[in-house]
Amino acid sequence: MTTPATSSILAEPDSLAERLSLVDAEVADAVSSAGRDAAEITRIVITKFHPASLVRQLHELGVRDFGENRHQDAAPKAASLTDLDATWHFVGQLQSKKVRGVLSYATVIHSLDRPSLIDALVAASAPAASDPIDVFLQLNLTEDPQRGGVAPAAVDELVDGVLAHTQLRLLGVMAVAPLGVAPRSAFATVREVSERVQRSAPHATSISMGMSADFRDAILEGATHLRIGTAITGKRPEPE
Repeated sequence: MTTPATSSILAEPDSLAERLSLVDAEVADAVSSAGRDAAEITRIVITKFHPASLVRQLHELGVRDFGENRHQDAAPKAASLTDLDATWHFVGQLQSKKVRGVLSYATVIHSLDRPSLIDALVAASAPAASDPIDVFLQLNLTEDPQRGGVAPAAVDELVDGVLAHTQLRLLGVMAVAPLGVAPRSAFATVREVSERVQRSAPHATSISMGMSADFRDAILEGATHLRIGTAITGKRPEPE
């Protein structure tokens, strides 16, 4: 049965529902071209700067995975949506001092990139928690050390650090294709690092890569988690 809210969404030209459907069709086509199983793909809708009302609309359309990158925006939004069956992914740079707050709503961290953040996550984890914190190791594919992420050559130390703590569960690696580089070439590098990580952590088979402009290339190179924002949500509001 279609709710009034959903009906209004579906009636809009170039609506949220239409954009979501179009992206899902493109994902399905890329998965087919890659000879992969659609069940391998988790589509995360990035809702940064968007209001909680948009998250509710997306939830009505079947979305269950949401991504945010600024704790100050995500925390009140998630707090107003606790009635939803939703998984929150934190995809932005994470300061150690904000870890405890982020873990109050996010259950998947895509941006673990340094040993000190491992320590902060372990210290903030609930002692009696039955489930570990799911983490991706963020790779820096640029020559700029100021950008978030660990250099691919230095990823082994982080792998060992995560594996030393039962409070953390290593899902795999995450990356953003740099500007000025062919996305598929960048994603091929991520796939190669993922294969190396799996030699130490065979279970860490997930790859978080691919956004609105390049998710097809990401799927062709083995992405399992897509972080798609504007292609689904439309133009973002200006941040406050």
